[in-house]
Amino acid sequence: MLRLIYFILLISACSYSQEFTHNVYFDTDKYHVNEEQEKKFDVFLSKLESIDIDRITIYGFCDDRGTDAYNLWLSKKRANMVKWHFTDNEFEEELIKVLDGKGEVALEDEQTHDLLFTRQNNRRVDIHVSSKSLTKGKDSIEIPTTQTILKGELKVGDRVRLRNIYFKTGYSYVVPESIPTLKAIADVLVERTDIYFTVQGHVCCTHDTYDAVDRKTNIRNLSVARAKFIYNYLLRKGVDKRRMKYVGLRRKFPLGGEQKYDRRVEIEITYVVNKKH
Repeated sequence: MLRLIYFILLISACSYSQEFTHNVYFDTDKYHVNEEQEKKFDVFLSKLESIDIDRITIYGFCDDRGTDAYNLWLSKKRANMVKWHFTDNEFEEELIKVLDGKGEVALEDEQTHDLLFTRQNNRRVDIHVSSKSLTKGKDSIEIPTTQTILKGELKVGDRVRLRNIYFKTGYSYVVPESIPTLKAIADVLVERTDIYFTVQGHVCCTHDTYDAVDRKTNIRNLSVARAKFIYNYLLRKGVDKRRMKYVGLRRKFPLGGEQKYDRRVEIEITYVVNKKH
């Protein structure tokens, strides 16, 4: 009977959440992720882009060599390094609920026959990512669209956030669903020949005021690359290049709320033509 109850609970939990796991392996006495492991980690991160993450758990481990104090230190450094890779790829730090270095993994008697292989497997970080499918209610407050704001009265220094423009996590191009909105914004800016502006790119979740890594190029310039993407799109749609420029502002201006909202592009008005004669 107890087994039946456990099975029912397990089925209920699986229908409500899903867990993704990955291991990152390290060289002896190292806590930096090597190139081969980083490529595998990037593949794992790409699988997480379409899910609603509820929790990220990271555990660091070492092999059986070294003192207890050293192994505990090294395992924590490895766990923190993996955390840095998450945040560098714009995963919110608040999602990492557990971050722990466990120290060495003790050898079992039957493992000593292949000591080299066993120790390599023990030099690792275990990652567990849980997702939940939750029904979210719609906000009852009506927020003006970007197009409506851009059609209104604007003055120098105004910043207009490009709402409903979403970038693929870690990349500098927008998801297909955002293209119709971006086109509508471009149409307004083609007509508004009286305003000059700067396209400003921002990123979330990085350390201090760092920029995030563009996973397509592996260059730490994601805020610039996103601003340039919007700039080039507006240029192709007919906005005069003399009226605009672009800049990446890294994570210098966080909004102070949930970090995911820092992943944004804004337009700052730099000049308004006086139409009075």
